[in-house]
Amino acid sequence: MYKEPIFLEPVFMERIWGGTKLQQLFNYNIPSDQTGEAWVIAAHPHGSSTIMNGPLKGENLADTWKEHPALFGKSMKDEHFPLLVKILDAADYLSVQVHPDDADAKKIVGEQFGKTECWYILDCEPNAEIIFGHHALTKDQFLTMVQAEEWDHLLKRQKVQKGDFVFVPSGTIHAIGKGIVLLETQQNSDITYRIYDFDRTEKNGNKRELHIDSAVDVITFPHEENRPDTVVTTMEDIIMKRLIQSPYFTVYHWKLDGKVANPLFDDYLLLTVIEGSGKILVGGQEFSIKKGNNFILPQTIETYEIQGQLEMIVSHE
Repeated sequence: MYKEPIFLEPVFMERIWGGTKLQQLFNYNIPSDQTGEAWVIAAHPHGSSTIMNGPLKGENLADTWKEHPALFGKSMKDEHFPLLVKILDAADYLSVQVHPDDADAKKIVGEQFGKTECWYILDCEPNAEIIFGHHALTKDQFLTMVQAEEWDHLLKRQKVQKGDFVFVPSGTIHAIGKGIVLLETQQNSDITYRIYDFDRTEKNGNKRELHIDSAVDVITFPHEENRPDTVVTTMEDIIMKRLIQSPYFTVYHWKLDGKVANPLFDDYLLLTVIEGSGKILVGGQEFSIKKGNNFILPQTIETYEIQGQLEMIVSHE
């Protein structure tokens, strides 16, 4: 039985809007100065994390999910790992986009998951902002404003700062703004419908494809505000803030100054260290952890203790 954390090597994605902060902030070995995404806990056909330790060292998470279901608390598993955790570096605006829900994903492209996501702001420039929502009341009004390129009147913008949390349900128009680094927890989907891309071009001189017809069929009209209530629990030396509890995922921010034993467990936990360092003790073994580490606590771990001064984002189904 696997009696240790499963540490994971990120998969990096170069993007037109990417930068170098994944190296600067997390000491990741990025492939270029336009690295936009680190898929830090990933089991998706477009990218799957590699296990760095233990008896499954060198295996990818997607195969492990299928071949070792007991690690995740079930005798039989769903076909696909349900969650995807990323760290994004937006050196420029991402495109304005929208994602379908589960029903539309199955109907339109035959995939299991739509994409509801959430963001924890890790770092940002002064006056950084996101695009979140729109002012159109109906589909027809939306299309009229898009055709007239009335982007300033159509799109809603809001300022963000380090430590902010944003819940982005499927159907919500959104874009991460320039100068923001964030951790994204999402359904395990890569379906994106691009609405507006600021008229920029790629290296070949061509503009990226837009998907207005597909987008308009999945956008929520009118826009719905959804601000989840946080729940704070203090136990021993840890402050645990539940950021969101949804049908798709539950996400926490943990801040530890000292030590704590077994603060939380589900079938399995996904953890990313976003600040500081420490160690985790499992079954008489000790594992160092530091900012930028990503790991899974599998179902086969019965008890654990974390020590140190650190912050983590923790999630489960």
